[in-house]
Amino acid sequence: MTAFFDLPVRRHEVNGIHIAARIDGQGPPLLLLHGHPQTHAIWHRVWPELTRRHTCVAADLRGYGDSDKPAATPDHAAHSKRTMAADMVALMRVLGHQRFDVLAHDRGARVAHRLALDHADAVGRMMLLDIAPTLDMYENTTRAFAQAYYHWFWLIQPAPMPETMIERDPVFYLRSVMGGRPGGLAHFSAEAMAEYERAARLPGWATGICEDYRASATLDLEHDRQGRAAGERLRMPLRVLWGERGAVGRNFDVLGLWRAVADEVTGGPLPGAHYLAEETPDALLREVAGFLGWDGRE
Repeated sequence: MTAFFDLPVRRHEVNGIHIAARIDGQGPPLLLLHGHPQTHAIWHRVWPELTRRHTCVAADLRGYGDSDKPAATPDHAAHSKRTMAADMVALMRVLGHQRFDVLAHDRGARVAHRLALDHADAVGRMMLLDIAPTLDMYENTTRAFAQAYYHWFWLIQPAPMPETMIERDPVFYLRSVMGGRPGGLAHFSAEAMAEYERAARLPGWATGICEDYRASATLDLEHDRQGRAAGERLRMPLRVLWGERGAVGRNFDVLGLWRAVADEVTGGPLPGAHYLAEETPDALLREVAGFLGWDGRE
């Protein structure tokens, strides 16, 4: 297999935009989705083992990395999780994958949640990292959570205030967010940090991340409420992991909230804070092996 950072990043035209992705490996298809404020490079430490077992598609969400950065819309629909999920289903179909497993972190896990609801037939098994359902997190916000996740409430302020402040020094913003978690910036390799910083400097990045969060606090909540009222549930096997030193597990009953909206849920904490694929790659790979059925198979 080619080393992660030596692989080309290719852009694929889907859903009216271009989505950037690295692709490698062999075996059943696995879609990998990153969170804020990073890119698909979060998977570089687990990539060698994942690509031994799977055809891996590590994609940048719209608004992030080398994917297109659509203009903001008044209703934030261009950055809704429904739209982002449609991007990823279209990407996998362009690549020849009608059905696939999903491993997703943070914002990407919120996209994956909506993808699995809107396109249930496309998803075999799904693993989500360090999130509870968005609707429950907003509706059960406490001071402790708001203080730990202040960016949830700052990024949704009307444009152009947060965008202007971020664009003044996007690398400072990125380092402040990532370095503000337990363990600081020590978890991240020099190659990965260089990639995140490069992506943060790209035109449209600040708009993309702000619109992602604005959509989550408005249109995405409408979709979630409508879906729950209609009896919408996740039907595929779901495994949820979170950092034992992170804010999500401290502030929410993670498994209880997921079991309220999904049929088959397992999971638990890993010995990290938030960026689990980079903080605790070996522990994460053990979980993936069990969940995706690697055990005893070469």
